[in-house]
Amino acid sequence: MYYVDNVVLGLSTALSLGNLLYCFLGVFLGTAIGVLPGLGPVATIAMLLPITYGLDPTTALIMLAGIYYGAQYGGSTTAILINLPGESSAVVATLDGHQMARNGRAGVALATAAIGSFVAGTIATGVIVLFAPILAGFAIQFGAAEYFALMVLGLIASVVLATGSLFHALAMILIGILLGFVGIDVNSGLARYSFGSMQLSDGIDFVVIAMGVFGLGEIMANIHEQSKQITTQKVTSLWPTREDYRRMWKPILRGTGIGSVLGVLPGGGALLSAFAAYSIEKRVSPNRAEFGHGAIEGIAAPESANNAGAQTSFIPMLTLGIPSNAVMAMMVGALIIQGIQPGPSVITENPTLFWGLIASMWIGNLMLVVLNLPLVGMWAKLATIPYYFLFPAILMFCCVGVFSLENNNFGIFLMAGFGLFGYALKRLGAEPAPLLLAFILGPMLEEYFRRALLISRGDLSVFVTSPISATLLAVAAILIVIVLLPGVTQKREVVFKED
Repeated sequence: MYYVDNVVLGLSTALSLGNLLYCFLGVFLGTAIGVLPGLGPVATIAMLLPITYGLDPTTALIMLAGIYYGAQYGGSTTAILINLPGESSAVVATLDGHQMARNGRAGVALATAAIGSFVAGTIATGVIVLFAPILAGFAIQFGAAEYFALMVLGLIASVVLATGSLFHALAMILIGILLGFVGIDVNSGLARYSFGSMQLSDGIDFVVIAMGVFGLGEIMANIHEQSKQITTQKVTSLWPTREDYRRMWKPILRGTGIGSVLGVLPGGGALLSAFAAYSIEKRVSPNRAEFGHGAIEGIAAPESANNAGAQTSFIPMLTLGIPSNAVMAMMVGALIIQGIQPGPSVITENPTLFWGLIASMWIGNLMLVVLNLPLVGMWAKLATIPYYFLFPAILMFCCVGVFSLENNNFGIFLMAGFGLFGYALKRLGAEPAPLLLAFILGPMLEEYFRRALLISRGDLSVFVTSPISATLLAVAAILIVIVLLPGVTQKREVVFKED
């Protein structure tokens, strides 16, 4: 009865007129920004964070969540039709999806992506319903030492799973932690890293960094990377054949399982899930010879995985307060803006928010199926809009959003500085997502460290005498050893490349 009552509560919340409208707005925007290369859910959510100030917390989270999993749908549309992935996790869809389109099966490829995403989203939402309350109940046993160990594990895991150079990933973590320390120390009352600036005494706003690095930085990096001419593949029949259904159902289930597991991991989410599912499917499929030439399994598995990964990434964010990727860090920021502390208390203190969000995922996935298939032609045309028409509007939105935070220009100048920094990271090939995770987790890491030492009267052994804390720190240590192995270090640059 516990689950039934709470699901009923969630549906009654999600089906209210206001929440339905914002859910539709979220999935519509998510699909649109998934279609448009160079935006992505991180930049879009960063730009929309100021709007959430005036919304109910449940409504705000429903809209932002819709943007995230909606982007997974939209990214595959242009990847299939015009070989231009609008979202990073949709890169895999170009390998076989566009080949299917070139073979005159664009409609079938789009339908496969939609069916796989819907099935995966439905199953992954069920996983959240079943396991999130259990994990939250377990998390109630956590004290300061356990939370400190958990956050250490999260930061180490984000380094291990980040793409590219190990040095870059470590540098992003350290810079993010240092940025999180800017401002007045709540314990001593002393200013840290403010350089005598009154504007920095309150710390750097999360929205400023997010909009700068992921908004302006993306604009600068993408201005010169847009295609000059795009040809759209014609969409004919959307209905897969009986043979197509026979070949796709196992990859959909495998992809859903892979995405559901990897989505929970720090640094995982949709991108890692999609690549892992494609790589595994290519090795286990009896039709592996067709991969790269239009294999329907090459669409079904990664599209299921990225949607499942996008949704299960909400589990550690809601139950433990630990963001597993950059988008979840945005969600944590949105909750903190609303005065809600993410963690196990969310389920008990804000059941309407928790269960309403879960129910909205079911509804949002249904909306996406209805929304995407009839409008594929419009989405494909949207992707042909020249980027020099889009970026001025994005830039204006970023400036207005940051100015609205404190009604002064300092935030805009600071955002511009972070924009240049984000552009530099792109040029250096450094992934900025760990920076955002560390910025969120850094102050919490310090707070729980201090609290644990106060409770133990300065005895550092408190972190290893607790079984939970000791286990988490041991896992973090094992991950450090693994990532420092020469073979692992050499393969980081090519981990996502296909044979």
